[in-house]
Amino acid sequence: MDPSAATASGPKAGRREWIGLIVLALPTLLLSLDFSVIYLAIPHLSTDLGADSTQQLWIADIYGFMVAGFLITMGTLGDRIGRRRLLLIGAALFGVASVVAAFSTSAEMLIATRAIMGITGATLMPSTLALISNMFKDPKESGMAIAAWMSCFMGGMALGPVVGGTMLDNFWWGSVFLLGVPVMVLLVVVGPILLPEYRDPDAGRLDMVSVLLSLLAILPIVYGLKELAKDGWAAVPVVTILVGVAFVPVFVIRQRGLASPLVDMSLFRNRTFSAALFVGLLVPMLQGGTYFLIAQHLQSVEGLEPIKAGLWLVPSTLIMIFAIGTGTALAARVRPGYVFTAGLLIGTVGYAVLSQVDGPDQLVKLWIGYAIMALGVGLPSGLGTALILGAAPPEKAGSASSISEASGELGMALGVAMLGSLATFVYRSELSGNVPGAVPPHSADIAEDNIAAAVSVAEGLPQPLGGQFLGTVRDAFADGLGTVAIVSGVIFAALAVFSAVMFRHIPPTGSQEGGDEAAEAEDAGVGSDAAAGPR
Repeated sequence: MDPSAATASGPKAGRREWIGLIVLALPTLLLSLDFSVIYLAIPHLSTDLGADSTQQLWIADIYGFMVAGFLITMGTLGDRIGRRRLLLIGAALFGVASVVAAFSTSAEMLIATRAIMGITGATLMPSTLALISNMFKDPKESGMAIAAWMSCFMGGMALGPVVGGTMLDNFWWGSVFLLGVPVMVLLVVVGPILLPEYRDPDAGRLDMVSVLLSLLAILPIVYGLKELAKDGWAAVPVVTILVGVAFVPVFVIRQRGLASPLVDMSLFRNRTFSAALFVGLLVPMLQGGTYFLIAQHLQSVEGLEPIKAGLWLVPSTLIMIFAIGTGTALAARVRPGYVFTAGLLIGTVGYAVLSQVDGPDQLVKLWIGYAIMALGVGLPSGLGTALILGAAPPEKAGSASSISEASGELGMALGVAMLGSLATFVYRSELSGNVPGAVPPHSADIAEDNIAAAVSVAEGLPQPLGGQFLGTVRDAFADGLGTVAIVSGVIFAALAVFSAVMFRHIPPTGSQEGGDEAAEAEDAGVGSDAAAGPR
């Protein structure tokens, strides 16, 4: 939370607001649960639907990309028709899309329904933080509510593997998509009773050109990354990425010329806002990509059943939840920059441990590394969201929350695409030179596509050839995970230095200081209200 917010006070929230916070946490819990269970389901649905490695990546992260792409648009729509109304509409549509996804009959159908789930999911997320700002006027309570909201997101990550693993052990893979249906039904029923409605009477019209430009910027880049992951460097995906990148400045120019833009570009002139947003993009990117690989490693390299893999992931997520609350509490006594730096350095240590995992039968080392990394990620997570909201003036809180959520969602999806591609490149490189000569060429080609296919190939080979080949593919995948850990650790260390520099001027959130940030906001042209804290 912005430091000057500690000097202000607002009306205390009542029982209805706190119960309402639980209702707002439901879609957050669901969306993160959906994010986590899909990774456990990938090996199962890949075999059933015949999904190749690129389709697996699309199934895993098209949801996150669509959420990120439509968050800003849906935030503006919520201001026009009402944030509670948009929340309830989105919940109903998300539930329907989830049922369709559960009964998909092809990889293409599942990708399409996951995309629809992403679009409808984008209607849910902007409303939650914005309504929290409306419901909790007291800065201290607002910070607590944001930390609770973030903890629920992490809670979904913890519940996902356990619940999803149990369902995958007892039902077909489509059952994991039905988990959210009861939650959405409950939200639709109790939301109108407990949640206030908020509509901005002065909200501008929805600029469809900006919506189109945002999609033209994001989707070609996503497509290009997927094609590079599948076939390596080629002209078509590179050109596609460049086309998407070319639309980014066009979108920015459009926003600067609009009276009611989708993205208020003036927010980026605030140093705290921009720096926290940058960290909030890269940290989820690295953590999300790592989670994707570890979930596969537990099942395909260590040979764990889905429920056991899920149970191995739960303690690390609980550690992250604990760290979120701890980071918020520490920031009331020490400078937030110290909390950011400490957390990122701890995460660097975790990645150093993960980089030492070089094959199967190393569960303890894998768990220790991921647990340390989770502790480091958690410390600045809730604090980062509060800094982003606190750096925006009250009238721009909705725009700031949408940008923050879009950054996190896009970061996680990018992490799966980019780190997954890096791991796949290393996996194929290691495998291509180490396949036993007795393995049929066709089987070797199938195995190079992805680790799940390789395990199936190895199990179909006669012994001892199958066991030898299985050990080779598992070592190759572990090499890919180790490479990702090294790259991620270096970036975490760089982010620690970046945070120490960019947040060094911010006093503890519990102090009475605040002039520095207010002055900075005025110098940046945002106005003194930019340091007023979340409302």
